[in-house]
Formats: sequence, structure tokens, C-alpha cells
Amino acid sequence: MIVDAITVEKGKYGYEIESCINSLSQLPPRGSVTRCMDLYRSKLTMQDFSLIFREFAARSDWHRALRLFKYMQRQQWCKPTEHIYTIMIGIMGREGLLEKCSEIFEDMPENDVKWNVYAFTALINAYGRNGQYEASLHLLARMKKERVEPNLITYNTVLNACSKGGLDWEGLLNLFAQMRHEGIQPDLITYNTLLSACSSRGLVEQAAMVFKTMNESGVVADAVTYKSLVDTFAGSNQLGRVEELLREMEDEGNSPDIAGYNSLIEAYADAGNVHGAAGVFKQMQRGGCAPDVETYSTLLRIYGNQGCFEQVRSLFSDMKELSTPPTVATYNSLIQVFGEGGYFQESINLFHDMVDSGVKPDDATYSALLSVCGRGGLTREAAKIHQHMLTNESTPSLEASAGLISSYGKMAMYKDALVSYYRIREAGLDPQVSAYDALIQGYAKGGLYVEAGSTLYAMNKAGFQAPVSSVNSVMEAYSKVGLHDEALEFFSELQQKEGSEVDERTHETLLGVYCDMGLLEEAKEEFVIIKETSKVPGARVYCLLLSLCVRRSKWDYATQLLDEMIAAGGLHQVVVGIVRGTYDADFSWQVVEYAFDGLKLRDMEESMDFYNALVELLVYCNQKARAARVLADAMQRGAFPEAFIKTRRVWSVNVHRMSAGATVTALSTWFNDLQECEKLPFMTSIVVSCGDIEDHRKVEDLPVAKVVQAFLKHYAAPLETASWNEGRIVCKGEALKPWLSSMPSFSETYVRNEPLPAQLTKQLAQSKVPSLK
Repeated sequence: MIVDAITVEKGKYGYEIESCINSLSQLPPRGSVTRCMDLYRSKLTMQDFSLIFREFAARSDWHRALRLFKYMQRQQWCKPTEHIYTIMIGIMGREGLLEKCSEIFEDMPENDVKWNVYAFTALINAYGRNGQYEASLHLLARMKKERVEPNLITYNTVLNACSKGGLDWEGLLNLFAQMRHEGIQPDLITYNTLLSACSSRGLVEQAAMVFKTMNESGVVADAVTYKSLVDTFAGSNQLGRVEELLREMEDEGNSPDIAGYNSLIEAYADAGNVHGAAGVFKQMQRGGCAPDVETYSTLLRIYGNQGCFEQVRSLFSDMKELSTPPTVATYNSLIQVFGEGGYFQESINLFHDMVDSGVKPDDATYSALLSVCGRGGLTREAAKIHQHMLTNESTPSLEASAGLISSYGKMAMYKDALVSYYRIREAGLDPQVSAYDALIQGYAKGGLYVEAGSTLYAMNKAGFQAPVSSVNSVMEAYSKVGLHDEALEFFSELQQKEGSEVDERTHETLLGVYCDMGLLEEAKEEFVIIKETSKVPGARVYCLLLSLCVRRSKWDYATQLLDEMIAAGGLHQVVVGIVRGTYDADFSWQVVEYAFDGLKLRDMEESMDFYNALVELLVYCNQKARAARVLADAMQRGAFPEAFIKTRRVWSVNVHRMSAGATVTALSTWFNDLQECEKLPFMTSIVVSCGDIEDHRKVEDLPVAKVVQAFLKHYAAPLETASWNEGRIVCKGEALKPWLSSMPSFSETYVRNEPLPAQLTKQLAQSKVPSLK
């Protein structure tokens, strides 16, 4: 392929050289090189020609290089030297044109140019880099036959070709012995080539031998050396041997440099071996080798991945105290580690520390931060970070934009999420799967099935196959608004498509649909599938099934589920204790708080699903005070951030993302707060719906709207659907006041615990759950 004309960068070379390169670059395929070069006759030296050839080599423009070379062969004033021949062999070799390489090489004697070590080495390299190590060996033999002595570069080139080409270990050692016999001392490249061969072949003992020989020869190892050595032993699960080799170096007074320790720590980190990494860290400190930023960054990452957050904090503090300034990569790693650990605010604090320390955030920083905000529902922080990004004239990456969309979606700020989606297009970018998926997931939690479905359609129209998370979300959106048949039909259509996937979450979503429909047998079938794919189904799944058992009076199956939850321990066992009342005392509630803290490790939406299911179970078990306490605890941890809004003019309760049980619990709490309020707001509002619904459906048909209307009707509350928005049920404060005054206290009449169903009392009484003593 002939490369289009490219003008050389001005000032890169001298005027004559640049002019010649540009003239040759603009020469058409059949243009005359002779006429072109007449302008530069006797103006260019051989050194100038070598620069011209190297420029064409950098462009992979071997056609023009070859035309110029042929021209030079016909001239007397610029006849190619050994150096020019060597460059041309290299150019053709890089392009894989081995026949032309050989032709140029064989032409040398015919043009009164002697073969030298560099021409042979260039030809050996050409064959070697193209996988023909046998030809490299043949050329080495021919070279000696022609009485051209190989040098260090020649042997290193042959060794590299044979190592990558697959020559056996004995053959490589024979080459190594030849060069030493000929008085050529191996250098760092030689030993690194042999160690790389050991790594690719899994030769553990041979690698140790090469490394020891290298040290005895006084050749100082570098990062490549240590990486090959570590990779070899890591492949055989013998990283401890590397520690021994480094310790031997220390004992001999030839301490490894930082690269050796870092390579070993990195290997332990990749293997998830915290103790091994910590041991190497101590070893390097004992050896007097000061850790650098790479050391700390690797250790911070492995501690974070293993959930050792106290060690992360301590190590990061040590890093700063020991005057090892964290880099942007260090901060990015920490932000991601704490975000994945559920410490969302700590990730934000790290960002502020980063800026205060004068470390400039990069695209990866913003992407990680917005992803963290998305998981934690930190919308205000996300907006501030987004503004910081724009202030610093940094264009949000697709990943960062997806994080911002996710953050708004988790906060039920659907319009802002959609605006963030449109901003991707305004920036001249095409939304990727992550942006579509984030938007769909946000819509799904609020039951915005029309918007979720249209976004899925847009994703497919853009040529993307919807990920399983998007499909699960659309099913959930249908189910949320009571369109259970549509959800099942959607799943059925999905199954018929080639390449469709399902995961554990798919079956959890189906189980939720069947539980909402009251279909216990179908729900049990999904439960069996979930058990086959997961060691222990999530606590949310058990809560959904238990709620259905209570509704259907299936006490035998409920007992079986309770037994499994107790055996599972952890959060499952704590849920049983909450239902039983084990933690009603304030000091005992700490066990619940500890278990709920563990939910921070999960996505905010997953936590919200769990709280919805647990509160629902408690309400069906007549434990409404406990349900209110769990809901309050959930909101303290960031779930349902839109639930309660209080201003001087408006008090609202937003239940559009809540289950039926959570809805009545939130309403009871809200009315209780209104009863205790000294001065009522101008307007009170219950939000039951956001987004669009199809023309043939009404808001009042939504499951959550039915629950709210039934609750209001039961207590004869004077709230009515707003004429300006069917998704709002409103009443002015002055009109609500007489009704509130006439009602007994909600905290005493509704938000209280009734006796458990008798059929559960015996089983719960026998259960053993963790408690504080």
C-alpha cells in the first residue's frame, strides 16, 4: 500500500532534508525519482540519507524508501553504504517482506559493498521477528562461515528470535554457551531474554539458575527481569521462591532495587494474597529499600479489594507522612476501592483531598467518582463533581456520563438523568450500552415502564444488544405498575431470541412477579433455580416468599424458609430476629445496624429492593412499629431519598418506588409527623406516580395508587387527586387540620406491633438469632 503524501514536521530536520522528504512524499507512483533528486544532487550526505530512510520507516512507507534506494544504487554521487543497506533490510523486515530483505542483502557484494555484522544482524532480526527462527540460526552459521564475527547484538537478536519462535531450552542454552565461549559477555538483554523464555515455558528451576548466574556476573536486574522471574514462579504457585532469591541477594550484599519488590507485591496482589504482599513489604523495609508510590498503590489496591479498609486508611496516612506524594492513579484506585466497599462519602472526601493536594483529576477520576455517586445515590455530590469537570474544561467521558445518569436515576431525578443522556449527544458522542442501561435501571425502579421500554428500543435501534441488566429492569418496570402478564410475556419473547441471556437477577425478578401475582408454586420453581446458581439466595428473596406464605397461609413452607434463613446466618438470621422482636431494645438494635451497614457494599438500588421486601414482610406479620423502624433506618442509609420532603409551604411523601407494605408504613409515619407539627404547611401532597403511562391506563390503576387510596379511604382522609397532576394526591394544610385533630395518634393506633400469626410464633420462639448480651 502506498502511503498518501505527508508533510514532514517543520524544524524536525535541516532544510534540505525536509525539502527532499516532502518532494519524495508528493511524488506520484509513476513520477520520476531522478528528476526529483536532481535538485538535491551533491547537497545531501549519507547521514542525511539515513535520516530520510528512517522518516519513511516511521511512516511504514516502504515503497518510497525502496524507490529512493534503487535510485541511489544507479548513482555514483550517493551510492548506498553498508549503513544504508542495513537500514533498508530493517525497513523491509518490519513490513514482513523477507524476499526483498534477502535480495537487498545478496546485492551488497555485487555492488562492491561488503557484508558486515550489522547487515547480517539486520537480516537475522528480519527473519526472527517474522517467526522464522530456523533461518536466523542458519544466518548465524553462514555469518561465521563468511568470517564475519557476531557481536553481542547479533547473539541477543538470535536468542530473542529462537526464544519467541519456540526453540527448546537446550538449544537456547547452547546459544548462550556459544557466545560466552567466543568471549562475548551476556548483558541485561541476554538474561532478560532467557528469563522470558523460562516464563513462557514454565521452567522454574531454570529461571532460578539464570537469575543466580546473572547476579554472579554482576549484571544489575531491572523491572523486566523481575517481572519475568515473578511470572515464572507465579505460574507454578511458587512465589515464595522469589522471596528466597531476593533474600539471598540481600544476604550477599546485592540488595534488589524497588522494581523487584514491586513486581513480587504486584504478583501477590493479583493472586489476592494479602499476607504475601504484606510480607514482601516488610522484607523490603528490613532491606533498607524505601517504598515508592507504585508500592503503596498496589498495597492499597489489594487491601481494599480484600475489604481491609482500616489497613487502607493507615497505609495511605503512612504514605503521606513519609513524603511519598500520592499520584492521580493512587487517588483513582482509592476512590474506586472505597466506592466498591460502600464508603461513598469517603470516596468524595478523597476527591477533595486530591484537589487540596494539588493533584489534578483526570477522566478516570471523574468516571470513578460519578460511578460512586451513582451507586450511593449522592446526587448533590455528583452535580458538584460534574460542574468541577466542566470548570476544568474536561469533557465527560462516556463512562462518567453513565455514572451521572445512574446517580440521578437512583435519586428518582428522572428529568436530570434524561438531560445527562442528551448531553452525551450534544458533546458529539454516541451513547454506549452503559448510558442506556443506567437510564433504563433508573426508570425501572420508579415503574416508568413506558420510558424504560422506549430506551430499550433506542438501544436496540442503535445496534446494541441489550445486556441482561437492562432486560431485567424492563421486566421489573412492568411488574412495578402491576403489568405482570406483560412482564412475563416480555421474558417469553426474550427467551425466543438468539443469544439472549439470563442471570440470577432475572430469576429473582421473575420470583418477585409471581409473588406479586400470588402464584406460590411458580415462585417456588424460580427459587429452586436461584438455589442452583447461588449458594444462598439473598435475604430479599426469602422476605418475598415469606410474605406470600403469610398471605396464603402456607405455614409449613414458611417454617422451612425460616429454618433455612437461620441456618444461613448473617443478614438472613438478623431478619428472623427483627420479625421476632429480638432487637426491639435500643442496645440490641445495634446488631441490626451492623447487618444493615453490610448492605452498603451493595448497590443502592439492590439495598432499596431489600428494604421494600423486609418492610412488606413485617407489615404482613402485623409488626408495623418494627416496619417503621426499618424504613427509618433505610432512609438514614440513603434509600428512598425522595420519600419525605418538608418545606414551609409543602410537605410531601413520595411512595412511587415503595412496596405496598413500605407505602402504608411511610404514610403512617408521615401523618404522625403532621399530627405532631405545630404549624401545618400550606399544602400536603402524596406522590404515587412519575413519568408517562399509556393512554388506556389510569394512574389510579397503579398498585401503589390503590394502596394509598385504600389507606385514605379507611381513615376518611380528605386528600384528593390533584386536577393538575394525576400522580399527586393533595390537600391544603388548613383543610387537613380538622381531620388530623379528630384522629387518634397514628403512633399509638397504627404504628405499633400486633401479635404475630400464631402459626409462626412457635417457630420463631425456637429460632436462635444473634443478640447483644
